[in-house]
Amino acid sequence: MNNSISPSNTSYTAIVTGACSGLGHATMATLIQANWHVVMLDMNDTLASERIAEYGSDKCSFLKADVTNENEIEAVVQQAFSQHDDIRLCVNCAGIAPAKRILNREGEAMPLGDFAKTININLIGTFNVSRVVASYFAKNSVSGDDSERGVIINTASVAGYEGQIGQTAYAASKGGIIGLCLPMARDLAPLGIRVNTIAPGVMGTPMLLGMPEKVQDALAANVQFPKRLGLPEEFAKLVLHIFDNKYLNGETIRLDGGLRMPPK
Repeated sequence: MNNSISPSNTSYTAIVTGACSGLGHATMATLIQANWHVVMLDMNDTLASERIAEYGSDKCSFLKADVTNENEIEAVVQQAFSQHDDIRLCVNCAGIAPAKRILNREGEAMPLGDFAKTININLIGTFNVSRVVASYFAKNSVSGDDSERGVIINTASVAGYEGQIGQTAYAASKGGIIGLCLPMARDLAPLGIRVNTIAPGVMGTPMLLGMPEKVQDALAANVQFPKRLGLPEEFAKLVLHIFDNKYLNGETIRLDGGLRMPPK
């Protein structure tokens, strides 16, 4: 699939990483419904083709890039901004969620590469996209009474606060994203760029819904209210609210139904 982008006829354009599935897909669908054009940054050509067939090339487009690759991200973000006049939002949803204990049953240590891969994709990938997008947001014309130029929304997890057994790498990566939020917002505030983070709890993404029902029920049992898995659309609605609410800045918002994760 080529990296061409169709011109947008909507009022705003958003860049969404990991947009082909999970929370990224829900975000894309909600933004499109709200009359946005979405540029999908993803690695999955097949799913991207399906999304374009589903929503139409006037509503979404695809750029293939690895979020951890400095040169690829710089190239595709430059391409996106050169072909769209009003990119105002970047939502970083790309990530992985492996589970592995530091020591296995035989007492063998987790390979360092496994830990590094999770940090590289989830944390460094988020920063990589954010830093490049911010450099283009800074060139945007100001919008509204507050002279805003753009909004970056990153995706953490409640695991960044309460990582479970087997989540050392994942929890560390998401805790890093939480720690990144305020200083990034402070760095970019003089340029009229806001930065916020969403820390979802157990969400009903296709990956989780593919687990046995008893596993889903056990996860939902720790949610206070409503006692169920979170809906990906609820994540997406919060994305839109953060964009619309100009006074939200430098904040990590838990979206978890009052969940506090037990050790396992």
